[in-house]
Amino acid sequence: MHADVPANALYIGWDVGGWNCDKNKSSRDVLVVLDANRTLLGQPWRGNLRNAINQANTTAEWVQALLDCCQVAYSPDDLPPVVLAIDTPLGFSQAFRQLINGEGAAGPIADSATNPYLYRRTARYLFEQGLAPLSPVKDMIGSQATKGMHALARFAPRPNQVGVWQGLIEGQIDGVTKGNRYLHAIEAYPAACKHSGDMGRLLEPFIVEQHIEMLPLNAVWQGANFVPGIDHDDKRDALICALLAWMYDNEPDRLQEPLPDTPPAEGWIFVPKDGLEHE
Repeated sequence: MHADVPANALYIGWDVGGWNCDKNKSSRDVLVVLDANRTLLGQPWRGNLRNAINQANTTAEWVQALLDCCQVAYSPDDLPPVVLAIDTPLGFSQAFRQLINGEGAAGPIADSATNPYLYRRTARYLFEQGLAPLSPVKDMIGSQATKGMHALARFAPRPNQVGVWQGLIEGQIDGVTKGNRYLHAIEAYPAACKHSGDMGRLLEPFIVEQHIEMLPLNAVWQGANFVPGIDHDDKRDALICALLAWMYDNEPDRLQEPLPDTPPAEGWIFVPKDGLEHE
């Protein structure tokens, strides 16, 4: 499951807004960048990435655009490897794709949580753990989902393994090509982390005040005030995504790996295992 990413990688969290989220005050694209020591770099950014997606022609230009948004300075010729954790569905279910492609219908349909048209295998697994992930088909997040999938198709088009996509960051130093620098992208789900002690441990340095009496049992980050820059719920979610990217690279055994029966094209939502172990 662990991607072979060098130790100087950057970790970017992307909380995805819709294609036209610049017209939606309550939900925008948000980016947070961390280094290998989980230090917050530059400034968390909130806006619409549509123009950046349209204007970038390569994976390197896309990574540069993300860093520029957050005022993180890197030479275009010396970009580091990046792990990008994206908070939006990055696939549709196999049954849904077969249905719209005229390849046949699924079997009998029961309740919503087990409906193979509405939910991928990864989402149905989370329902089994007591969570309630959103569906790109029924929950009005198709704009966000297609935006994330479009970015993957353009800048990280190569499936590396189930739930992981890869794009090559090209560049040269003094005329010499630097190899093995990749963008790896995974799907994140911040809401699944609220009961995770592992995520609470990683979030602790970013929390300046927490009102314990306001919290549900074991909700380690709700009701907290964060460091300057993390001043909106979307920014908090993007920070959690960045920390999940860091976990994927540095503590992969703490994340729930894809189930063996997961159709590869559906992708996978990476969440902390201990966030699934609550009453």
